[in-house]
Amino acid sequence: MFELIKNENKARRGRLVTVHGIVETPVFMNVGTSAAIRGGLGTEDLYEIGCQVELSNTYHLHIRPGDDLVYRMGGLHKFMNWDRPILTDSGGFQVFSLAKLRKIKEEGVYFSSHIDGKKIFMGPEESMQIQSRLASTIAMAFDECIENPAEYKYVKASCDRTYRWLVRCKAEMQRLNSLPETINKNQMLFGINQGGTYEDLRTEHMKQIAELDLDGYAIGGLAVGEPAEEMYRIIEQVEEYMPENKPRYLMGVGTPCNILEAVHRGIDFFDCVMPSRNARHGNLFTWEGKLTILNEKYKEDKNPISLSCKCPACKNHTRAYIRHLLKVEEMLGMRLCVLHNLYFYNELMQKIRYALDGGYFESFYQKYVQILGMRAE
Repeated sequence: MFELIKNENKARRGRLVTVHGIVETPVFMNVGTSAAIRGGLGTEDLYEIGCQVELSNTYHLHIRPGDDLVYRMGGLHKFMNWDRPILTDSGGFQVFSLAKLRKIKEEGVYFSSHIDGKKIFMGPEESMQIQSRLASTIAMAFDECIENPAEYKYVKASCDRTYRWLVRCKAEMQRLNSLPETINKNQMLFGINQGGTYEDLRTEHMKQIAELDLDGYAIGGLAVGEPAEEMYRIIEQVEEYMPENKPRYLMGVGTPCNILEAVHRGIDFFDCVMPSRNARHGNLFTWEGKLTILNEKYKEDKNPISLSCKCPACKNHTRAYIRHLLKVEEMLGMRLCVLHNLYFYNELMQKIRYALDGGYFESFYQKYVQILGMRAE
């Protein structure tokens, strides 16, 4: 299913073959939490801006509209009219971040909906069942997302529980994929490495889950407020023990510089709400650096967001016009900005792949890890 095409030092160029198409890696997954990209983008836009994988969330879709409804509609691909791969997050992060009241037990987590307070239980089997009804291409294992920092003793116990939950996820996924009524009988399962910022726990947990021979492996519990250097240290520690012949996914990351640094350290898959969230507030990414389009100096600027960009916003509109739209709170302004940022992220990944194909990723990395973190003129 996954072919490692070549390496440049730790950086990897790969290809994942799925039932919904081929994914060229490294790849950024465009986040559509509730089966849509916030900012008014449709799946036709995702095709235009080069999206390979769309990411939706198990928890949110379970709450609204309900995974049973999505199943009756033929699964998430038909529901949102998207025929390329979809990854569904397990809902674990949302259970632990959104639920004000929750009780963690060995069987799973008891919590209340953040929408209406309805009592809900979710464990490994329930998460797999929901994701099976959604019929995504890749399902994420249900794990415990701890606060960071957390005491060593608790993190150790949490890692052990997450491993036991992962074993149950794998067994339930195999059962579900064998059922005649299952929409996607080739649904993949990615396990999640946890362990906070403790190197020994990260290593031990990665070794454990690697033995389960899953379809892919993610590093979770990072990009939650710790310094970037801490995140890079943990990636370097864990990477050595991640199976070479399986995709590697760094969850919830991040800035263009974070992505370059993580690719440099051997990561293949990324996702983050940052490009679309920043875009809705006028904070844009360009090949010349970061740009805040609401600044006064762009009030009468006839240039596109970026002269080097070929996204729909840059091909058709000026900075002055987009700034005006945001100022008067017209939805079109947010839409154009989201289109631009996601186009930039997808183009970034494409250029990373080209650099790996051409054997010049190291020089590409050294150049742009400096520029992309700076403010554009």
